[in-house]
Amino acid sequence: MNDAPAEGFMWFIIFWVFVLLFMMSVGGYFMFRKFFKVLPREDGKSKLDWQNHYVESSRHLWTEDSKAFLDMLVEPVPTPFRDIAKHSIAARIGQVALEAKADAVTREHCIEGYILATPKRDYRSLTSYLDKKQIDYSPFKHLLQ
Repeated sequence: MNDAPAEGFMWFIIFWVFVLLFMMSVGGYFMFRKFFKVLPREDGKSKLDWQNHYVESSRHLWTEDSKAFLDMLVEPVPTPFRDIAKHSIAARIGQVALEAKADAVTREHCIEGYILATPKRDYRSLTSYLDKKQIDYSPFKHLLQ
């Protein structure tokens, strides 16, 4: 009797078991990261609470130019993640502008907040993107250390 079709089906099932385990692991990793952002810190607010606070508190400081500049800064972020990245970067820019007691969000606030909101592992791509767009970030090079 020929067991070749049964053996082929067995390998097909084993392949899909590993594919599904991999997909669930990747999804679980990102869900776990999101879970850590929601946990309260020492001050009782989570990282997401602070981001929402800075976005709402600085909403009146944003001009059309600064919004367009922010849109340009988040262009290299893949489309599925762009809204989340834009919110995080906008929160950091808002924090920078509020701490500076500025009347409006300027390009300098945007560049500084963009650098501060970017993880260190992405600094190389950040600087290459700023260089490509011919944006002067020399006053903020100390933040890239």
